[in-house]
Amino acid sequence: MKRSAPRERRGRPALRTGVRWKISIAIAAVGALIAAALSLVVHNAARVSMLENAREVQMERLLFAQRLYEGGKPKGEPRFGTKLNDPALPSELDALMRERRRGTYVKERESGAPDVWAAVPLANGDVLSLHTRFADRSTTIMKDLDQALVVGSVSVVFGGCALGVLIGGQLSRRLRKAATAAGKVAQGNTEVRVRDAIGGVVRDETDELARAVDALTDALGERIEAERRVTADIAHELRTPVTGLLTAAELLPPGRPSELVRDRAQAMRTLVEDVLEVARLDSASERAELQEIALGEFVARRVRVLDPAAEVRVVHESWVNTDPRRLERILGNLLANAAKHGKPPVEVTVEGRVLRVRDHGPGFPEELLREGPSRFRTGASDRAGHGHGLGLTIAAGQARVLGARLTFRNAAPEGTAPGAGGAIAVLWLPEHAPTATGSFPMIQFPDA
Repeated sequence: MKRSAPRERRGRPALRTGVRWKISIAIAAVGALIAAALSLVVHNAARVSMLENAREVQMERLLFAQRLYEGGKPKGEPRFGTKLNDPALPSELDALMRERRRGTYVKERESGAPDVWAAVPLANGDVLSLHTRFADRSTTIMKDLDQALVVGSVSVVFGGCALGVLIGGQLSRRLRKAATAAGKVAQGNTEVRVRDAIGGVVRDETDELARAVDALTDALGERIEAERRVTADIAHELRTPVTGLLTAAELLPPGRPSELVRDRAQAMRTLVEDVLEVARLDSASERAELQEIALGEFVARRVRVLDPAAEVRVVHESWVNTDPRRLERILGNLLANAAKHGKPPVEVTVEGRVLRVRDHGPGFPEELLREGPSRFRTGASDRAGHGHGLGLTIAAGQARVLGARLTFRNAAPEGTAPGAGGAIAVLWLPEHAPTATGSFPMIQFPDA
């Protein structure tokens, strides 16, 4: 069977993250942006306010020094650090002085506190100015303010992370519970209700999702049950006329046409019985009748009857508690599938509680490996043309009744194309089988 190579995913690989961390990161990012914006606003507002206050203080000092300078008899020297006609006066203040206007100016430095200037024109045309650095106390206050803003911003970010983890964790737990419950429903446990599984007092969108999944489960269950009943009713109604047809075919005179009629009538009868068996298995009303048997000896004895050409190998004998009739049905269907769709030799291996049936044909189709057995689907053309696809479906259903697991895979020896090594069906029998009432839980086994 030709199998196409898996399509490679293009682009960068997707990163899988939980809802909890997405919400946490989102809240932390928003908190960081808000904290940064507020910190900048507060820092700039405080700086502007302190500089304006420094300008006013500088001007008041200069005006006081001006009064002392102009009121002296005779006029004395400038006091309190003021200067007359300072050549270092900034050009902005120099322009104001030419307009006979007083003013202040703040000169920024690349590092350190800024310079604060104040200047007033005198009556005689001179300029009295005062130049000091920004107050050290104000600089210390700004540094303390910046530290407080940084601490506050970091606290907001970590608080946002904690809040996001708390909120996202609750939502994530509810979604996980919903996913777990939906998975149980997908495995066939239609009694599970997603809404009951998530619980909780607060109602949100997860409850709407749970109700929608529960409604979908109920609708699908009703539809499947209706289809099962219709199938069972049709098969049951066909059983009587098909049996009559087969009886009538036995009365036909010998010859090739009579043989064809009898073969087709027998095939139709087998199909009707298989459909009825599938319907019974789907109804989950079948129960195993358990017996203690030696698995290797039982399989070797039944294979000699079912397919004498098959090779049997018992690696390790084991006693199992199972239903011999159902186990024989599974074994017969696997051997029939290998004979129809595979190639010899057919190998049957028993190792403890594990039973393997392998052929050397083209292998199972990809659809069966991906989705499992499906009724009325026989696979690709190289494994089709005979039967109705019920053999493996019945085998899988009987395995569920036994509490076992039936898996399918293809052997691919080194250096050959995928599937070239044949098809392998593996039956994993449980250590403890379900009781005759079906009350014992089914046990899951790892893949081969």
